[in-house]
Amino acid sequence: MAQPRQAPPTSPNPFAIDPSDELPVGLQLSWRLRALISTGQLAPGERLPSFRRLAALAGVNLNTVRAVYEGLEREGLVVSRQGQGTFVAAGVDPAPELERIAADALQRARDAGLGPRELAIVAMTCASLPAEEGGALPPALPDLDEESEAIEVRQELRRQIGRLERELAAYARDLRPGEQPTAPRRAEAHVAGVSELERTRDTLIAQLSEARGEAERRAQKEARQRAQRERAREHEVIDRGAPERPTGGPLGRAMSWWRAKP
Repeated sequence: MAQPRQAPPTSPNPFAIDPSDELPVGLQLSWRLRALISTGQLAPGERLPSFRRLAALAGVNLNTVRAVYEGLEREGLVVSRQGQGTFVAAGVDPAPELERIAADALQRARDAGLGPRELAIVAMTCASLPAEEGGALPPALPDLDEESEAIEVRQELRRQIGRLERELAAYARDLRPGEQPTAPRRAEAHVAGVSELERTRDTLIAQLSEARGEAERRAQKEARQRAQRERAREHEVIDRGAPERPTGGPLGRAMSWWRAKP
């Protein structure tokens, strides 16, 4: 006599959404798929569930699934193939470390007695605000006749210069040879005027902008190299079937349950 099939563990479904949540069900499902794709749980070239199967797994209607897939395709995350289905785009560069970073942040929030929703709200709000950039400094004030006001202007410029120096120090490896993340120093006593401080500040802004650009180019190069290494590892394990995926986190556990379903 066949043994009854055991029920899966509580909430293992990686596509399940909460209809009582304040977020629209389509947005929840889109975020689920984005998370699985960006962490590599759904690998480039892998086929996604069909419209009907995903609708059943997520508990939504077909139109919601169709709209979610169309949105992901517009952003280049998935591709549709007539008669074959929907697949993760080959050009997607997964970052498995995202799951670890998110899990660490969630644990820190729990340790502080905070909920994941509060963490997500604050993270999204911070991300939507403009970052403090060197080029976003307020315009220089005119050189005033009154000495007290001139002193305030110089003090503000020095604060700006000090902040720029601290920011630039973090990009020391991206500076050109000979460039130092500091304003020029003089051996003799010297009181810098407003114009001189402005020039120093503007020079630091230019150096910081260039260093940030170089850091971004270096990060992109490292990302490409990392992707090449990942592809090389995939070729090494091709005899074993699908590429290895991280399984230690909640996304990996949920996907393991889903892939094991007949």
